[in-house]
Amino acid sequence: MDRIVIRGGAALSGRLPISGAKNAALTLLPCALLTDQPLTLGNLPRLADVDGFGHLLNGMGVSTATAGTSPDAFGRTITLDARRISSTTAPYDFVRKMRASILVLGPLIARMGEATVSLPGGCAIGNRPIDLHLKALEQLGAEIEITAGYVKATAPDGGLRGGRITFPIVSVGATENALMAASLASGETVIDNAAREPEIVDLCRCLVAMGSEIEGIGTERLVVHGQPRLGGADYKVMPDRIEAGSYACAAAITGGELELVGADIDDMGAILAALSETGLDVAATADGIRVAANGRLRPLTLSTAPYPAFPTDMQAQFMAMLALADGASVLTETIFENRYMHVPELSRMGADIQVHGRTAVVRGVDKLVGADVMATDLRASMSLVLAGLAAEGETRVHRVYHLDRGYERLEEKLSAVGAQIEREADG
Repeated sequence: MDRIVIRGGAALSGRLPISGAKNAALTLLPCALLTDQPLTLGNLPRLADVDGFGHLLNGMGVSTATAGTSPDAFGRTITLDARRISSTTAPYDFVRKMRASILVLGPLIARMGEATVSLPGGCAIGNRPIDLHLKALEQLGAEIEITAGYVKATAPDGGLRGGRITFPIVSVGATENALMAASLASGETVIDNAAREPEIVDLCRCLVAMGSEIEGIGTERLVVHGQPRLGGADYKVMPDRIEAGSYACAAAITGGELELVGADIDDMGAILAALSETGLDVAATADGIRVAANGRLRPLTLSTAPYPAFPTDMQAQFMAMLALADGASVLTETIFENRYMHVPELSRMGADIQVHGRTAVVRGVDKLVGADVMATDLRASMSLVLAGLAAEGETRVHRVYHLDRGYERLEEKLSAVGAQIEREADG
């Protein structure tokens, strides 16, 4: 098992490329199951989760071919061909490692009329039931049974049919499963209180490129006109707004300046507004977004919420950054109840953080000190890297397989802009 070793204190400076979005890629890959024509996805990040999803699809009979991309390049282009689906089962060994695997459920039922999918795993950041996924599919006529840790679903004779889905709370994953299933359902499907995240918009655009008809893209009310079949497409994955936000925090916490090449300012409103409030200079450039530190950071009061509000996937990174702010910040986590597992590790580095239920009070300190710390989930891992970049001395982040799930070649990107960071075998 590897660890990341960081010698802190260097102000980051330069151009840092932003990869394709992990959360979008994991939503676009199962679209291949909706068609018997090739689906080519460009700008796919080289991540453990993307590779894992590819292996899951391979096990179902989907062939994958990678274009002649240099192994040194960021991202890659992969063509998926689901002409012959040999299995409609997503086994436990795959799904337990990656919650996004549940997204094969809707496409398989819609095209094949059946699916057997293990109940999902993923980061241990709180209770994330899939009841909204299942209720949405039931509204399209699917019959659902849960037995022995698996979801077994079948479509009625004649396939799924259009219906009305109203989510009691916003759910990104359930919206994604409903969209994919509705694309092949007969008739019209209305999805109310749909998630509006940029990754949902990216999914809609890919489905439209494949022949789907969707109204209301980017709003909380989506209307899908089901098609008898979808075709192939050539589609490019959107840039990763969470990766871009994470590296913006790296510039802020180290007192540096970065150009985030490829980042889309239109997808990052709440993140960039919060960064500006801390005193970071933020501006669009011809190639992306420029962020530059401007003195000691100011404290914030933040609450996570569904898009377009501040994302839960940025809470841990902001907490690390605000540990060095000039004053007390208050962060409230409304999405996942266990998303403060990084707090004890940041405290080992000298951060002053107190948690009261879903609220954390972060009192800025003058300095952080390097230490051995343990990553507990993907975004928590990045918060520890950020703290290490600013800390005095050496920080060793263990269990970095979490980072490999969501940040493409992190140490290479950070080294190129001045960080003293390397990966070594964890002994």
